[in-house]
Order: sequence, then C-alpha cells, then structure tokens
Amino acid sequence: MATPQARVAGADSPRADSPRADSPRAESPRTESPGTGSPGAEDPGAGIPRQALPAALHAALAEFCRHLDAERALSRHTIRAYHGDIQSLFEYAWRQGVGEPGSLDLVILRGWLASQHQAGAARATLARRGAAARAFTSFAHRQGWLATDPGPRLGTPKAHRVLPQVLRREEMNSVLADCEDRALRDFATGQRAAAALAMRDAAVLELLYASAIRVSELCELDTGGLDQARRTVRVFGKGRKERVVPVGVPAVRAVARWEELGRPVLVNTRSGTALFLGARGGRLDPRTARRIVHARLRDADLAAAGWAATAGPAGVTAEAGAAAVTGGAEAAAAAVESGPRTVRDAGPHAIRHTAATHLLEGGADLRSVQEILGHASPATTQIYTHVSAERLKASYRQAHPRA
Repeated sequence: MATPQARVAGADSPRADSPRADSPRAESPRTESPGTGSPGAEDPGAGIPRQALPAALHAALAEFCRHLDAERALSRHTIRAYHGDIQSLFEYAWRQGVGEPGSLDLVILRGWLASQHQAGAARATLARRGAAARAFTSFAHRQGWLATDPGPRLGTPKAHRVLPQVLRREEMNSVLADCEDRALRDFATGQRAAAALAMRDAAVLELLYASAIRVSELCELDTGGLDQARRTVRVFGKGRKERVVPVGVPAVRAVARWEELGRPVLVNTRSGTALFLGARGGRLDPRTARRIVHARLRDADLAAAGWAATAGPAGVTAEAGAAAVTGGAEAAAAAVESGPRTVRDAGPHAIRHTAATHLLEGGADLRSVQEILGHASPATTQIYTHVSAERLKASYRQAHPRA
C-alpha cells in the first residue's frame, strides 16, 4: 500500500486523458510539485528545496496524513494542502532544534506563522496554515505525543470574506445556448469526435448550473448516477458524505443526449463506468473540466459580442476582425481582451455560486440551498444572502432617482 506521502504527492498527477477543453487532439498534461499546498495557493517557500526531516517528524507527518485519509475522509486536495503546511511547520521546527513532535510548543507555532507572514503569505494562507497546525496538534495530543495541546491558543488572522463571483442570468443563458448551438452544429456537419466533445461540454455546463455540485463531484459521477426518471443526481461530497440533488429538465436532456450519442464515440477500455470522459476516453478530471468551463464561457462571450465569419461588430477594427477569421477563437479573444465582456470569465466554482444565488433570488429558502450545496453549516450558505443583497442594492442605486 502506498505511503501517505506517495498518495499526497500523486493527488494531482495529470492523467493521460487530460485534453485541452476545445480540441480532441491537443493534449498537454501539466505537472505540479507535490506538497506545496493547493493549486494556486500562495506559498512563500515555493522553489526552495524541501529540507530532509528527522525520522520522528517524518513518521509523524505520515501518520497524520493516514488519519486525514482513513478517519476524516478528507479529499486528496485537502490532504495535499495539509501535508505541505505541516511539512513546512516541521522544517521550521527542525531549524529551531526540534526533532520530534512531542517538543512542539506555542513558541514554535507562533514563530512559524510569523516567518510565513514575513515571507509575504496572504491572510487567507495564514488562516489555512494555522488551521492545519491546530489540526495536527489536536491529533498529536490524542496520540499522546503532546502532553497539552497548544493549538487552541494559536491565534491567526481571519481571512477577509470576499463575496463570490456570480454570473447574471443572461450570462448563463448565453453560455448554455451557445453550448447547445455548438453541439447541434458539430453533429449536423458529421464531425463525430467534435460533436461528442461538444455534447459533453453542454452536459457538463448544464449539470453544473442545474445542480450546483462541485467540479470534483461531477468528475466522479458514474453512468447511472443521474436518475432521469426522478430527475436527481447522487453525489459524494466532502468527507464522502452522500447527498441527492434535484436536476432540471434541460440538464437531464443534455446528459441523456451525451450518454446516447456522445459517450459511445469516446468510450474505450479505459473508460470504465465514468459518466464524463476526456478526449482519449479516460475519466474526465477536474483540471480538464475547469478548462472546459473557461473555454465555453470565452466562446459564448465572443458569440454574444456579435462575431461573424467575415467581420466583427460595429466599432471593432479590421485587424481584430481578421484575427477572428484567421486565428480562431483565441486570436479573437486576444483582440477584444480590453473591450467590455458580455459574458465574464469564470470557473466551475463560480457556476456553483451562481446556481446557489439564483436559487435564493428565485425564492428558495436557505435551508434547502444548504442541503443542495452539501454545506455542513448554514453559516457557510449565508454568504449567498449577502451576494443577493449586494445585487439588490446595486440595482437600487442604478434605478432609483434619489439613490
């Protein structure tokens, strides 16, 4: 059985089926350095070679990762982030002369966070690393490694709460309509592989918006996970908690079309029971799904901006119009990058935020939205009430003569 370090290091290893979102041929998987936190997170120690740890600290880190995996059932990404954080803590402790977990104390913990702050770590990063440190000291105390738990006395700055990005209803309608047009157009021209990918993309966008599930939950779906008769989808969220989420008719139709007409084109011996497939037939991975969402929103923006086969909309230069014709979508996007966007760029998590906000704006109660999202606490879901209030105030300021 692989060690926790091996599982953590391989958590984001690219799969062979990771295609570019808009091409069945160009497949360029990316790699990431293991143990440096979650993708995109700030890491002041990035690029610095990992320091060799003494055997006691190395074993404690491995045991902690096993606990996170087997007992707390955390996701691979969370385990990878905690692994990187606690390894950073141990490296700092080792430089201070601490070679075993029983010698960790509040001074070491505070010194480590202070060094992170001096290195330029953001408040959100410090808050996460403080949480990781408290999780470890609590575990170490239960294991009998620490006589007392210094974690509760470790103060960390609270991350600034930023309202999530939410797309307007018109933006989502444009994206979904453009995905549908793309699928029908490619199917009509007889391009089987392109049509299959277009059907998949349309099903992915429809299902993300209809159900507000996480991108990881979407990629883990198997055939049969969507109950077309009851219009529900069964997913396993954080901590492998199962929940059943209602799905709208358009999403059910898009997924059914993908299963009937698109999936058989891409399926091969590597597909297994996966519902959504990459261009090479393997299970769709979250990184590729993110690229799909960004690409389809970009295409919808270009389509909504009025790009035609021979020229752009009024007011667009001939050079930009030529770029749209000769260079394709990427050249056109670069040509209008500085202009106003009809459909803003967003990722799968923004689609989840959008679905939750639209549910609340449509009259759904907070408890129902909490169940749909799979939040353990209603406090997490309350962020969407603030989003709706901010949108309401913005509309008021724009429309009322004495605002």
